[in-house]
Amino acid sequence: MTKKLLIVDDELSITTLIDHHATEEGFQTTVVHDGQAALDSLKHNTFDLVVLDLMLPEVDGVQVCQKMRAEQYQTPVIMLTAKGEEEDKIAGLNVGADDYMTKPFSPKELMARIHAVLRRFTSSQPSSDDTIKLHDVTIDEDYYQVYKQGEPVSFTQKEFELLLYLAKQPGKPVSRDVLLKDIWDFDYMGDTRMVDVHISHLRDKLEDNPKKPTLIKTVRGVGYKIEGS
Repeated sequence: MTKKLLIVDDELSITTLIDHHATEEGFQTTVVHDGQAALDSLKHNTFDLVVLDLMLPEVDGVQVCQKMRAEQYQTPVIMLTAKGEEEDKIAGLNVGADDYMTKPFSPKELMARIHAVLRRFTSSQPSSDDTIKLHDVTIDEDYYQVYKQGEPVSFTQKEFELLLYLAKQPGKPVSRDVLLKDIWDFDYMGDTRMVDVHISHLRDKLEDNPKKPTLIKTVRGVGYKIEGS
């Protein structure tokens, strides 16, 4: 089945470049140039992935991503950020982006990232009747849902993948580098901040006191682990 991409950037040269390479690789594309147009497109169409510029007129990329997640859109998002702007990357991840690319970027690398995110998203979709219980948290892999004390908790694709990955090996410390490779399916050359941001999101949603976590523990000098039930 043909995958559908929504490309959002106010620079015509950027959208033309992405659209050309995506079309060549068999994607069906929709191109818009501002955040409100992106939200309107999402409301009336179904997309497999959104390539979203952070700096947009009127409604910026952060606001678009926030509204997507608030309205329960699980569509993966790759955020485009300015070169060297670390805070832009973190801002995108904080509102639920799944990956980011820094401008200027290689179109081939962007295509590789798109395929990687789609591959991970497809493989994470429910395919079995597995349920994992950890303390007051239940992970229902079959229905791609998480519950805390019986109440459903909303997660982005990457947050769910990260939680499920750790939950399937309770008590085992996993390094940030391994999490980057296995969850994001890409070499970020030591940029482990992405893992830390997503772990922070999981703690905010699942821990009674995120500053003193009892479920998702930091293993000093290594990475993270989930405490078994």
